[in-house]
Amino acid sequence: MIADGFVPVARMTDIPDGELIAVDAPDGEAVCLVNVGGDIYALRDSCTHQEFPISAGALMDDGTIECPLHGARFDARTGRVCLGPAVDDIPQYTVRIERDTILLGPRA
Repeated sequence: MIADGFVPVARMTDIPDGELIAVDAPDGEAVCLVNVGGDIYALRDSCTHQEFPISAGALMDDGTIECPLHGARFDARTGRVCLGPAVDDIPQYTVRIERDTILLGPRA
């Protein structure tokens, strides 16, 4: 654990541009890391519609993540709902990159 609450969860090489992966937060909560044009974002790994892992979805060209279960879409950068049937946003985590290491911080 890093002193300011950030913990290493992955390396940049683990998540190519346009991809998403599942990792675990220190508290055991599943987190989805997303690489959008080289920028890394972290969301709780659960679609708010029916709690399906959002990391099983796909990053679309417009920067949204589409849940494969019912097609809900969320902004990968903010977790905001962009298309139903979901109505609640996905909680977001803070992220920091140090060298090649992705550090996960507290929920934003």
